Amino acid sequence: EVRLVESGGGLVQPGGSLRLSCTASGFTLEDYTIGWFRQTPGKEREGVSCIAVGDDSTYYADSIQGRFTISSDNAKNTVYLQMNELKPDDTAVYYCAAMIYTGIFYVPMDGSLYDAWGQGTQVTVAS
Repeated sequence: EVRLVESGGGLVQPGGSLRLSCTASGFTLEDYTIGWFRQTPGKEREGVSCIAVGDDSTYYADSIQGRFTISSDNAKNTVYLQMNELKPDDTAVYYCAAMIYTGIFYVPMDGSLYDAWGQGTQVTVAS
């Protein structure tokens, strides 16, 4: 069974940092693209970053470029999203999702292409 579990969300002040983790089970990360999406009530889901773990291709949305870094630890079957210089606009529920990697790196991100999703973790940026 493919399963994704996010962790690492919380409350942080503007300018602060958080690291989100997405731990996978039931499949090998290297065969997948793992994406981080976020959603706020009343707004469309936004794909913020993804990584094709097998070849380290990465993508960042313009809204987080230069502030967030995606990485993977294959030994731990975990993908991380390091978030620095957080802003109130980054407040959202963050979800990780998995898509089989067929050699095509689909960017900008389209959530409908992802097959498995985690339950989400809340990130709140407020003073």
